[in-house]
Amino acid sequence: MNNKEEIQHDLNSSFQSKQLNVIARDVTLGFGERAFSAAGAAVLSAVLVNPLDVAKTRLQAQAAGVPYHDLCRTSCFESNTMLPDMRSSTSCTHAVSGSKSECALRYKGTFDVFYRVAQQEGIARLWRGTYASLALAVPTVGIYLPCYDIFRNSLEEFTSSNTPSLTPYVPLAAGAVARSLACITCYPIELARTRMQAFKDPQAGVKPPGVWKTLLGVISQVRTTNNLQRSLQNYRFLWTGLGAQIARDVPFSAICWSTLEPLRRQIIGLVGDQTSIATILGANFSAGFVAGSIAAVVTCPLDVAKTRRQIEKDSSRALKMTTRHTLVEMWSDGGIKGLFAGVGPRVARTGPSVGIVVTFYEVVKYTLSQRSWSRDGDNL
Repeated sequence: MNNKEEIQHDLNSSFQSKQLNVIARDVTLGFGERAFSAAGAAVLSAVLVNPLDVAKTRLQAQAAGVPYHDLCRTSCFESNTMLPDMRSSTSCTHAVSGSKSECALRYKGTFDVFYRVAQQEGIARLWRGTYASLALAVPTVGIYLPCYDIFRNSLEEFTSSNTPSLTPYVPLAAGAVARSLACITCYPIELARTRMQAFKDPQAGVKPPGVWKTLLGVISQVRTTNNLQRSLQNYRFLWTGLGAQIARDVPFSAICWSTLEPLRRQIIGLVGDQTSIATILGANFSAGFVAGSIAAVVTCPLDVAKTRRQIEKDSSRALKMTTRHTLVEMWSDGGIKGLFAGVGPRVARTGPSVGIVVTFYEVVKYTLSQRSWSRDGDNL
């Protein structure tokens, strides 16, 4: 073996030992410690990026036919398939002679949403649905990230011993399974959040409905005296759009983690032998930002489909809608533009959000593992 090969061998050995050291510390943490780390990350992310979530939802709902103006009552929408009670047969009409058409009053982009929501509804409305986001994010991320860690560690241990060729695909599988579990568990809160962000308050000065009242409004569409049938219908309404949510979240998670893991490990491998808080911060935020942005762009059409299914007010139509049918409608309504409605604020929200969540989670995990190791060392 020549000097060049020896140097490369030493670098590879150092990189592998560093990764094993980080993973070994990670495995020592229990589910409760992981859940605590994830919950803190979820709270921080939900508060910081909520205005972008509102902008994304408003733009997607507008493309589906939700009106956000008060000057004109007749309709001019891109879509002729959503929210039948709000449609008009005319392509574009005017309320009075010389007035602007509703098309001219539409949101033009992310910053236009920010400006008009703050001006017309108050700046606090940009954080509409934050309580729902917190109610959703804490249990969801508290399930999602710890389960992802546990699945990943178990699968990596199994594949490295039995089928090493499958090890690179472990993050993809672990992320998909963990996200599905979290999505199914907490879906009704996600449904409430989307509706809270999509629709303007009916009357100025009236306190808008919270999560519980929003969900009660969803199930109030059921009209039957049969208690069993009503319970089944309530259940179906509360999980309306779950298929679209899973169709979005599973590939998102698979793309995100399969991009994030190798990128994070490469960045950690470039620094010195001593892992520090600064290393954890830089590696995780950079990898999370890139991975989240890529996954957000790829899965945007599925996110638009999810929003459309969740805001549908026609109860019979809502129960019949499928993700595939919704995607076809989106294409026929607006083509590529319709499929990627709200992609700007979605990417602007998701990239930093993934970076913040993963960074906070890993930093808290690292701190807890360091304390655990110090405690164990003192006991020896």
